[in-house]
This record gives sequence, C-alpha cells and structure tokens, in this order.
Amino acid sequence: MHSRSASLLLTIALLVSATTPLSVRGEEGECSSRGLYEGEFFPGVGKIEYEGAESTNPLSFHYYNADEVIMGKPMKEWLRFSVAFWHTMRGDGSDPFGSGTKLWPWEDAGLDEMELAYRRMRAMFEFLDKLGVDYWCFHDRDIAPELGSLAESNAALEKVVELAEHLQKETGKKVLWGTAQLFKHPRFAHGAATSPNASVHAYSAAQVKAAMDATLRLGGENYVFWGGREGYHTLLNTDLKLELDNLASFLKGAVAYKNKIGFKGELLLEPKPQEPTKHQYDWDVATTMGFLHQYGLSDEFKLNVECNHATLAGHSCDHELRLASAYGKLGNIDANTGDAQTGWDTDQFLTDPKETLLVAATILKQGGLAPGGINFDAKLRRESTSLIDLFYGHISGMDAMARGLRNAAKMLEDGVLPGMVKNRYSTYSTGVGKKIRDGKVDFVELEKVALSSPDPIEDLPSGSAELYEIILGSYIR
Repeated sequence: MHSRSASLLLTIALLVSATTPLSVRGEEGECSSRGLYEGEFFPGVGKIEYEGAESTNPLSFHYYNADEVIMGKPMKEWLRFSVAFWHTMRGDGSDPFGSGTKLWPWEDAGLDEMELAYRRMRAMFEFLDKLGVDYWCFHDRDIAPELGSLAESNAALEKVVELAEHLQKETGKKVLWGTAQLFKHPRFAHGAATSPNASVHAYSAAQVKAAMDATLRLGGENYVFWGGREGYHTLLNTDLKLELDNLASFLKGAVAYKNKIGFKGELLLEPKPQEPTKHQYDWDVATTMGFLHQYGLSDEFKLNVECNHATLAGHSCDHELRLASAYGKLGNIDANTGDAQTGWDTDQFLTDPKETLLVAATILKQGGLAPGGINFDAKLRRESTSLIDLFYGHISGMDAMARGLRNAAKMLEDGVLPGMVKNRYSTYSTGVGKKIRDGKVDFVELEKVALSSPDPIEDLPSGSAELYEIILGSYIR
C-alpha cells in the first residue's frame, strides 16, 4: 500500500477508536454547572488546525486557513461559518423511510428533558471550539424542549438560553441566526401563519416572539423565517389570497416587534419550493421577492438561500444566489446540496469544487455576506454513525468552501472571464446602448435607430458557452 494511503487509514482507525463516550455526571445547580459531563464529549479530538493540501491527517484543514488574506480580508471574514444545532446536535440519522441510527454521548434516556438540553448545549460549544467555528444557529425547539404549555416551553427556553449566554461569554462564540420551529408539532399540520385556524396563527406569533427574544439576548446577528408548512397540499380546500394576506400580516408583525425590542440584525426569509407541503409560498428567490414587493416588505427582509432548496425548485444554487445578490437581498447561505438520484432534500455537505467556486464568486462580487454567513444546514448520511464523522463532515464542507474562495478570487483577479462577460455587453457602454441602460430613451427613438441601422443579425456574436466552461474549469484547482 502507498505510504500516504497507509498513513491516512491508520490515522482514521485511531480516531474512530477514540470516540467512546464517557460517563454522565448529571448534576443540577447554578447555570455554570448545568449539563456537566465527566471528560469530553469528543475525546481524542483536539483543535482542528490548518496543515495544507499535502497533509494526510483527516482531522486537519487542507484549504481553510482562517487568517489567510483573500482580496483584502481574512478568509474567516468572507466565509463566516456557522454550525446548525438541529443537524449536528440533534440529528439521529432518521429519514422518511427509517428510524434513527445514531446515539451521541450527550443523549441519555435516563435524564430529564432539561438536563438533556443543557448537555447538548455544552456538547455544541465543545464542538465549535475544537472545529474553530465562531457561529452557531438554532431553532427554539431544538435547544429547549416543548413542554405542557406555551408558558412552560418559554420558561424552558429562557433557562437554556441562560446557559448558552454563559457559554458564549466563556468562549467568544456567537449566534449567526435564530428561528422558531413552526412545522413539527401537530398543531402546525395546516401551517402556522397560514393556518386556517386563527388560534394557530396567534400561537405561532407568540412562539416567534419568544424566539426573537432569545436571539436578541444571545446577540444573534440575524433572524430567519422558514415557512416549513406555509403552503398547501390541494387548492380545493385553500383560500390562497387569505393565506398570503395572513402570511404578510404575520411578517409585518415580526418587523414591528423587531423594532420594538431594538433588534438590529437582519430578518431573513428562506425560499423552498415544496416538501413537506406540495407547494410553499416562498417557492424560490423570484417568488419570494415578488411576495415581499406585493406586500410592501421589500425593505424589511433579505434572503437566506439554501443550495439544496434551489435545486428542488429546478434552479442551480448559482442562479438563486446571483438573483438574490442582483436584487441586493442575499443575506445568508445555507451551504448544502442534494443528490440528483434521490430527488429530495438530503442536506448533504457541499463539496463539489465547481459549485463552491461559483458560490464564492458571488460572495466576493457582492463584498461579503456580513452580518450573514455560511451556515452548514447539512447532516451526516444515515450510515455515518461514528462520532468522529461530525468532524469529517464539517471539515470537508469548510475545506471545499475555502478552496472555492481561493479559486474564485484567482478567477476574478485575473479578470479573463469577467472581461469576456463585460465585452459581450459592450454595446451598452456607448451610444444608444448607454441611453437604454440609463433609461433615457423611448420607443420612438429606438425605432429610428432600428430603421437606420443594418439588421443586427449581420454582426451578432457567438455566445461561446463552451469556451466559458473551459476557462471556468481552468480555475478549479
């Protein structure tokens, strides 16, 4: 066996064998002692370091070098990575066709729900620290349990947030965004803001209010709305106009509450076409932008674009990101991908070098994502059951985006491809083309130009898409 391959396999074997969970301490008391654990949740794993592309260590970064300066800013400022609490801490490997396959060391059926919540939060911060990621994202019901009443659930959320606030102060970690889970409980079977039952709409608003309070307390830089069931399965029982009006009213209420509590972060909508509903009202970027414009909300929201949702809508991630950026509305990216052979929302880590180059190019061209970032709304495959796989998944995603960032910067700095695009539209730089671009010409003048000029077919250039692909491919390194 090749020495490099043998070294890699030996390293993996040693790491997998080092992931035996330790015993539970399970003690209650002050905030600082909630959810304590004897030892580490991730034993045998140290802080992940940048070792370069030649390293054989799978627990190292080959491309992500946080402080490396790319086009005037450190890599970590361009990428602003975040870990998703729901997939990383709560993901159990279940899918629509099978039950869970994983039981992480912070899960223990012998503990009560609050102690479990504290344990998960401590595991999250150990993971963030070892991975070297500054941000995390959460749903309210992922970090704290749903109890017998809304008041009890709110109180539980406050207690878990208190611990998270304590851990953030200890570690310097921050919340990229928070959100409310308005899709899992049976009360949301017909939707939340768009439910035909006004009491569900009111309950949903109260839950979002508490989630926004939690996000504010934790210094969250954004708040996300994902309409998990804001849509329909059949139009036969749906008052489409009323549901759209109610969704807009709900979002206007969120804007008002944001201003009331002094939340300075961005409000983000996350487009998704379907699943779990047949049709969701935030189908894609264009649909969502049309909705916001229709209801006078364009100035209040930006978009959280998820790559896997883009492909479910029949678009590429590149298309959705570029369109959102063109509108000045790209606020955050959920970095994941699907599988064309599966056809549903598999939330895999985004690792394709061509796709990450294109994603990074949009980030660079719009000057960054802040206060948004790149959230790994991605999960392990159902068959990946080793604790160490959580690190492998995130390392692969971070390295892929860092590689894409380097390649995109080289492509933009060389200027060959951007120059070709600019030249393709050069007729809009002078003469009647500039007047069109500046909005200073009408149909009468355009008719005069058309009548006095040769038929454009005489000098219409080739699109040369194949050449563009060759040049793009030369930057995938």
